[in-house]
Amino acid sequence: MTEITNPHDRFFREALADPKVASDFLRYYLPGEITELLDLSEAPEPMKDSYVDPELRTYFSDLLYKVRLRGERDAYVYLLMEHKSYPDRKVCYQLLRYMTRIWDNDLRDLDNLQPIFPVVVYHGAATWRLSDRLQDLFDELPDALRPYTPDFRYWLCDLSSYSDDELKGEITLRVAVMALKYIFRPELPARLHDIFRLLHEVISQPTGLRALEVLLRYFSVATDQVTGSDLRRAVEETFHEEGEQTMKTIAEQWIEEGMKRGLHQGFVEGQEMGLREGLQRGLQQGLQQGLQQGLQQGLLDGIRLALELKFGFDGLALLPEIARLEDIALLRAVHEAIRFAETPEDLRKVYQKM
Repeated sequence: MTEITNPHDRFFREALADPKVASDFLRYYLPGEITELLDLSEAPEPMKDSYVDPELRTYFSDLLYKVRLRGERDAYVYLLMEHKSYPDRKVCYQLLRYMTRIWDNDLRDLDNLQPIFPVVVYHGAATWRLSDRLQDLFDELPDALRPYTPDFRYWLCDLSSYSDDELKGEITLRVAVMALKYIFRPELPARLHDIFRLLHEVISQPTGLRALEVLLRYFSVATDQVTGSDLRRAVEETFHEEGEQTMKTIAEQWIEEGMKRGLHQGFVEGQEMGLREGLQRGLQQGLQQGLQQGLQQGLLDGIRLALELKFGFDGLALLPEIARLEDIALLRAVHEAIRFAETPEDLRKVYQKM
């Protein structure tokens, strides 16, 4: 799978990673005549490859599922999600390119082609008024040439066209669709409580807590319409007594993720430095320095997220001071202290004393 290059891409992939959620998306957001063809008693099989051109990955994400048709045959559902705030009239041609790449694999592996149902998932602010047919990209196409010119149509899933009451499926799917629907819209701050409220009945389950974590990460990096303080307040108000503990748990998970990311980065940097040295001594030194830098950066990433979620902008104001701390043990103590500090000043006292 290609590297995730933008927050919409990561959120889209994580939201549809659960087979039940993916099945519900196909069941409720494709046209009825297509879902009648699908045997959704079997979960769709996600294919690992991405077919989007590297230079377009900032604007598009894609997911390919192999599905079972009623009649014991296989087919594909290809989802191309456009993350721009305005529609792109070339999307039909881009779909054709990606579909031929999928068929290239079929011809290589199966020696025949399997049908593809192409879906464009759109969540931009502007209304989608473009044609869904490939041949409409031609300014003029004589009738005599039409039979010799490729043509197909795609299914448009415009999330902004659904009312909140029309959103269906697993709770985590409805939450994801609402988040995507409002991420570019000025109503997002007013919809935070409605989005979080959907998760209330599943927040005690691991899938619910994970969905909330993914949602908070998405909102924190994909929009400037809400702040960390807005998110923290909305969670605490929605989940009442468990809200504060929920935020602490998520903050700890982000810190752990940051540390793991830092360890991986440090290992890679250390290897590269060691290879350049060409000597065992260089490798050991490189690994040590890389791991040190990676751990430090990973801890700082986690601390930044935890500070914003717990204290908002007042907490982020401490980050320049904390970033000057080079001792890993001290940074660990700081991120541990975030759990118990009542105010940013309480946290400052911790590392100033140490």
